[in-house]
Amino acid sequence: MAVRSLISVLIISLFSFTYASDPSPLQDFCVAVKDDEAKVFVNGKICKNPNMVSANDFFFPGLNKPGNTSNAQGSKVTPVNVNQLPGLNTLGISLVRIDYAPYGLNPPHTHPRATEVLVVVEGTLFVGFVTSNPADPNVKNKLFTKTLYPGDVFVFPEGLIHFQFNVGKTDAFVFAGLSSQNPGVITIANAVFGSDPPINLDVLTKAFQVDANVIKYLQAQFK
Repeated sequence: MAVRSLISVLIISLFSFTYASDPSPLQDFCVAVKDDEAKVFVNGKICKNPNMVSANDFFFPGLNKPGNTSNAQGSKVTPVNVNQLPGLNTLGISLVRIDYAPYGLNPPHTHPRATEVLVVVEGTLFVGFVTSNPADPNVKNKLFTKTLYPGDVFVFPEGLIHFQFNVGKTDAFVFAGLSSQNPGVITIANAVFGSDPPINLDVLTKAFQVDANVIKYLQAQFK
């Protein structure tokens, strides 16, 4: 009986992990209500009255237009998630367009709730992701990289740190699909050095094993 109970627990746990993602829809659609119009808070978005739904709730224009890459990173992400396209609510999918100036970078970041699959439309990109911490403390996190050209596809597993860098002398852009209506993004440098309030200086100097002045300099870049 003990063995059977253990097997039952393992099966239940396996099914729990299998469905540990965006919820499966239980109706044709659940068009999101804007946060400032919602009367309750839920994990996701509450549904618009189906009788008030229109085709525009499933429509987003403009992904043919390049994003403005005039910034320090030389890149621009244009998201189409549930906040821009309410009809995505409960469907477990979203989309982005990413534009890169020559030598533009989409800096190391993670999507805590989504796997990302990227297709290059124009340009040449150097992309990569880093594995999570190995069980053996003597083994380093492994880096996977690839140079991509138009028509190439690359996937970044859910939650892992990844990046894209335009190694060409011309503009580049991609489309990417993500396995969540609201994948989230954590840009590593911004989160670590630009948090509000700042992370304690002693914590960062010990974590990065550098002088406090280096940390102060890095924090100043994100004020």
